[in-house]
Order: sequence, then structure tokens, then C-alpha cells
Amino acid sequence: MMLGAHVSPRSRSEIEHADIVFGLVSDAIVELWLQGMRPDMRSLQPYYAEGKRRNQSYREMIEAMLTEVRAGHRVCGVFYGHPGVFAQVPHHTIAQARAEGFDAGMHAGISAEDCLYADLGIDPGTYGCQHYEASQLLFYRRRLDPTAYLVLWQIGVVGDRSVSRFGTGAAYRQLLLELLAEEGYPPGHEVIVYEAATLPISAPRMERLPLSALVDAKLSPQSTLVVPPARPMVRNEAMLARIAEIDAASH
Repeated sequence: MMLGAHVSPRSRSEIEHADIVFGLVSDAIVELWLQGMRPDMRSLQPYYAEGKRRNQSYREMIEAMLTEVRAGHRVCGVFYGHPGVFAQVPHHTIAQARAEGFDAGMHAGISAEDCLYADLGIDPGTYGCQHYEASQLLFYRRRLDPTAYLVLWQIGVVGDRSVSRFGTGAAYRQLLLELLAEEGYPPGHEVIVYEAATLPISAPRMERLPLSALVDAKLSPQSTLVVPPARPMVRNEAMLARIAEIDAASH
């Protein structure tokens, strides 16, 4: 996730020994760093374009990498964060390569989720933690638990059905706020807009604001919304009584 700091020795070795490296990373500085390890580093960023459906961009990225694999080259794909988290291209590329008889695999990485826990001091084991792509809450009926943390990814494009925009506006966020209110999250509930740092010289964004202020907040494609629990957990007295009976019988 962070330049230099979050690359495992195994991943670094894969980059250094590849014939060709394809990269979809956080910024141009990271691309230059990759080029220092492997001069033939090809950015996948140009496949994106405003108004172009992301699914089309993904297909073109996959084909670009597989073309070199089919040509007999050792190919390494580098993606910021964990390559398997909110990243269709790595999964689909590996699946297609294997289907064609090539050896392909994925190495785990440090994701924005890992950075989030460290930067915000959150232990997901304390209250539980729910993770959703933000638009899923609008497109599908999901069941939320307001006694646990709620993390909404890609909040900056919430409600985008075209899969071609880099941001949506206040009207879409208002729909999300209405849905969250129905699930027990009041307008004044404090939430956090989070963006992990990608360079050692930069700091993470950890902006606290009331949920209602999300409508006009400045968001980017990297923004994540962290919603702390809105209600206390409720003890399950009936189940605790049964556990006590089992404990008593075992002594």
C-alpha cells in the first residue's frame, strides 16, 4: 500500500525476476520506483478514461497481460494494496491464465483495510466489522448491524450504475444517508472519511464528521467511509444461561 514499506521480500523477488511488469498503482512516483527494479514496467493506468466503462478497461488490462504470457514471457502484475481486494483484474487474469494451462498465482499484500485498522486504532474483534462496497447497499437489500463497525468502500462513486464515472454527487449520497437512517444510524452520528497514505512522506486522511455532512464532503475514488457502532451490543441472556448450565455440568 505504501511505497517501499509494504512490499514483501517474496513480492519484490517476483518483480525483480519478471521479464515484464504491469502496474496499476497509486501514483507516478510508485511507477518510477517499480521501473527502478524492473525497467520494462508498463502502466495499466492509461486503460482508464472518463466515460469509459471500467469493465472494458479491465478486459483490456487482462488481455494486455495475457498477450505477454502467451508470448512466453514471465509476467508480474503489481497492484496497490492487496491484489485480491476490490481488484477484478488480478483474479480474472489468474483464472484465465490457469484455464489456458499457464502457472499463475497471487501473493498477499497489505491493503487499505490493514492500514485502516492501524491508523484508526480499530480492532475488528471488539465489536465486529462489516465491509461492503458502498453501492451494494443501494442496489441490493443488505442487513446491517448498527452494533458493529461498518466500513463502506468506494464511497466516492456510490450509486454509479454506469461503471464509468470517477465520482458521483450529493443526490446519490443522500440516498445512502436515508438508507443508513433506516438501519439505525442517525444524521448526527460521527463517521470517518479515510484514505490510506501511499507515500512515506504523506499522512493518511482521517476526517471525522457527522454522517449528514457526508453529502457535501470532498471524496475521491480512494475514499472509504468508516461508521463506528451506533448502538451498544445487547447481551443474549438466554444463550448465556444455557452456557452457564453447560459450564456447571462439566465441573
